[in-house]
Amino acid sequence: MADRRFQMRIITVVGAMLLVGFLLYSSMQQTLNKYEVCVTFKGMVHCATASGATPADAIRSAQDIDCQMLANGRDEVMVCVTTPPSSTHQIK
Repeated sequence: MADRRFQMRIITVVGAMLLVGFLLYSSMQQTLNKYEVCVTFKGMVHCATASGATPADAIRSAQDIDCQMLANGRDEVMVCVTTPPSSTHQIK
């Protein structure tokens, strides 16, 4: 009976270690690409920095931040997000 409990503890510890390892790996993949993106909207400019798993994800995240700062209301945010960024710069 004690042997069975020991086996269950080993399985639980190994499972927990695998879960933590997977979570760390996933987190690191999300920050591989870092970009500074500037958006010009209605004569105003805002620059934001964001990270993502791909360059497109990082650029989109930064552009979303810019548009939230520049636009007034949901409708303007939707228009701003469809506007191409005025500049993008990869940060290492």
